[in-house]
Amino acid sequence: MKIAPREADRFVQKPDPKVRAVLVYGPDAGLARERIATMMKTVVDDLSDPFRIAELSDSDLKSDPARLADEAAAISMLGGRRVVRVRGAADGTSKIFKSFLDDPAGDALVLVEAGELGPRSSLRTLFEGAANAAAIACYADDQGQLENVIRTRLAAEGLAAEPAALDYLLASLGSDRGVTQNELEKLILYAGPKAIAGENGDKRMVTLEDARASVGDNAGSSLDEVIDAAMSGDLDRLDTAFARSKAADTNAIAILNALSRHLMQMHLAAARVESGSDIEGALRGFRPPLHFSRKPSVQRQMRMWSRKRLDRALALALEAEGQCKSTGQPDVSICGQTLFRIAQGARSARR
Repeated sequence: MKIAPREADRFVQKPDPKVRAVLVYGPDAGLARERIATMMKTVVDDLSDPFRIAELSDSDLKSDPARLADEAAAISMLGGRRVVRVRGAADGTSKIFKSFLDDPAGDALVLVEAGELGPRSSLRTLFEGAANAAAIACYADDQGQLENVIRTRLAAEGLAAEPAALDYLLASLGSDRGVTQNELEKLILYAGPKAIAGENGDKRMVTLEDARASVGDNAGSSLDEVIDAAMSGDLDRLDTAFARSKAADTNAIAILNALSRHLMQMHLAAARVESGSDIEGALRGFRPPLHFSRKPSVQRQMRMWSRKRLDRALALALEAEGQCKSTGQPDVSICGQTLFRIAQGARSARR
């Protein structure tokens, strides 16, 4: 079944009992991980319990297709229902999941994390169409959702943001739920615990100065940091950004998807420049619009990359994505090699 966006948060709080497997996909990797963690907690109190949680990867399933059913049917040594979490799933595993959903073993809840999947994705189509499965899309928070996340998280700590601080947070956060939550944790630590709230239980007001001092500009997500470093030919920055993305468990296919979208946008912008537009005007055609913090970097990229070079880079990105989904090779290695090849190409373009 397909879970509508307005129903997603309610569903993850209390998954339908007849659902045996849930696919969580989309470009917001932080939101995907948050929703998977929420569903895991409906089954297992301790998310570090190795007896009740099995972790599998896309390559694990490709090398041993029976592993999914085996883990789902396994009985915990200490009792209790189990969770099987699959990371980095792609269309290459669709047949494995179809076989499982046709005749599910055991009673474990299977949670499947994927990157962005198009409407024609066989994996997405399978989960949306199965009566005993569900598919949940994870896209960046819109303004209303982001405001609710900020207000709810601060209120839980006895805090509230003054209007100017809220405006700053709305402008600085939002493209990745995980980044948003991490930045709000920093703000909460900076502002102080609710023990210092007013004597009458009034919420402690978070000021604009508080927000600026503790929250960086993260509307350009960790994906943007990786992509801009590669497209600018900054190898040191790319090394750092890619290491951070791995530490944050960002899906390699999600990075490659984001890279491909950026290259396509760059190609369209380059065509506008060739038709007589200036770079500033060409960049206004980006959808979604570029955040102001990224514009200087993308303007430099526009001066470095010709349409011919962009074509070659896009071919590399698409080829890498295909390899991740079909070869069984380590996704992270393929992604990293592709990013650094593109960075080397950018360095060549600067000479």
